Amino acid sequence: MSQYVFHCEDCNKEFTQALHISDMEKGSAVTCPHCGSKRVNQLVSAFSAVTSKKS
Repeated sequence: MSQYVFHCEDCNKEFTQALHISDMEKGSAVTCPHCGSKRVNQLVSAFSAVTSKKS
């Protein structure tokens, strides 16, 4: 599962939600955990990858 960051347009809060990539492709409705609104936008977030190679 991947972590996605969202911003709620109604309560103006950001939240993180773990979703499967397939759920995001289907366009599954994400609900704000603070106010219950469905007016949310996905934000661009940074990520890091762990590898076995040393630089």
